[in-house]
Order: sequence, then C-alpha cells, then structure tokens
Amino acid sequence: MNNRLHGFGLGLRAQHYADALSMDCTADWFEIISENYMVDGGRALHWLDRIGERYPLAMHGVSLDIGGRDPLDRDYLRRLAALAKRVKPRLVSDHLCWTGGDGVNLHDLLPLPQTEEAVRHVAARLRQVQDALGTQFLVENVSSYLRFAGDTLDEAQFLSAVVAESGCALLLDVNNVYVNSRNHGYDPVALLDALPAGSVKQIHLAGHSIDALGSGLLVDTHDAPVCDEVWALYAHAVRRFGEVPAMIERDDNIPPLAELLDELAHARDIAAAALRRSEAA
Repeated sequence: MNNRLHGFGLGLRAQHYADALSMDCTADWFEIISENYMVDGGRALHWLDRIGERYPLAMHGVSLDIGGRDPLDRDYLRRLAALAKRVKPRLVSDHLCWTGGDGVNLHDLLPLPQTEEAVRHVAARLRQVQDALGTQFLVENVSSYLRFAGDTLDEAQFLSAVVAESGCALLLDVNNVYVNSRNHGYDPVALLDALPAGSVKQIHLAGHSIDALGSGLLVDTHDAPVCDEVWALYAHAVRRFGEVPAMIERDDNIPPLAELLDELAHARDIAAAALRRSEAA
C-alpha cells in the first residue's frame, strides 16, 4: 500500500460524485468514509471506482472501536482489508475512541480515559489492526465534552504514548484540538508543540457549533466553514509539522463542491504562508 499523500483534499460525499470528475475540480485527493463502501456492489462503488481512477484516495472509518472492550470484529477487519485492496488508499485511519460494548454500536465517537492502562489496551489492538491490513494505521484525536476523574495523562501525553507503543501515526484533527481546548481549558498551541513532530501524517479541518442546550460547550458538528481560530491553529500546525496532507470535512449543511474548493484554496494559502514564515525563521 502506497502511504504517500500530498496536497489538499476533501471528504468525498455523494452530492459531489459527478462534480469530482469535472475538469474544474482542484482537489488533490479525496477521503472516503470506509463503511459507506464496505458493500458488494451498487452505485456508490461504481462512482468510487471512477473517482479512484483520477484521484488518490484515503480511507477513514468510524466503527473500528479501537478503544472498546469487545474483541476486535474480525469480519469488519476482513471487509476493511478487502475495500483497501480495491481502493488502494494512500492512508487508512479511524478514531481513537470507543463506540460501544457487548455487541452494541452506539454510533458515537466516545472518549477514552487517558491512562497508561488505556494506552496499553489501545496499542495492542492497533498492532492487530496493522497486522491485518499490512500497513501503518492512523488514529484521529476526537472531540470530547467530559474528562475522566482517573486520567493520569494529558491529551498530548496520551496521543504520544499511543503512537510510541503501537507504531501507528496520527491523523490530527485541528478543529478537535480547538474544540477540546475550549471545552477543557487548555492551550491548543502547547498541545501541538508537545506532539512528536514526525507522528502527524494527515490533518483534518472542519467547522463546529455551540451546544444548543446552553452549556457553552463547542460541538464538533462538521456543519460549517472552518473558523478563524482554527485556521490560525492550522497555520501553527504547518509550522510545527511541515507539509502534511490536509483536508476539509463537511458532513451536514453540505454546500456545492465549488464552495468547498474555495475553502480548500484558503487552506493552501495559509499553509504556503506558514511554510514561508517557518523557512524565514
């Protein structure tokens, strides 16, 4: 599996299948939600095959349950590996979280306790996943709205320990860093600076919203453009981690592809300016 990915991408959504194949599409690559294509046939796979002929692809899952207590789902891993064989993705990822228990999928990305025990548990399961897929796996930092009383590591320490123990890499969601920094009261720049420089292999950018129930929490909704504060944090991430492939996610209030491509052009401009500043320094 070729794990090289360059430039700026978008999350592939069904609304944009046809436009993705037009000559006006300036995305360098697309990321798919793995579970949407872990099927035997149909329209989605037809489009995916066509788009994959033109663009490099990355696979991003939501159901691996890498932090869960149930045994890893071997049938899921077989189907994931079969999709990877078909798609030939440059990168494969999922979320550093748990998604259920006792055979029940809660369809949410739930935070893990940040402890050495959790590091060992997750790392052992990640090594199994990487063996099954035959490639390095990426885990994404998730947004969270609570902390465990028994946490013994901060978020940067936890992420770094998982990488070191498992041999995986990080898919750094910059929006999630910002959301968590606001929800839990820490310095997001300090978190970025504490991560191992070579561990970040992909970056996500997205929008968020404020909890409608009045709690004041920021919620990772992927239903809005990237805000100025997240753009500023992305610029720092570029200076810290270099030319890491970055993409924009939009899962609700999805605009026309042209609007997302304009936002992607802004990401290019920010990254270029950040790299120039880094070189000058």
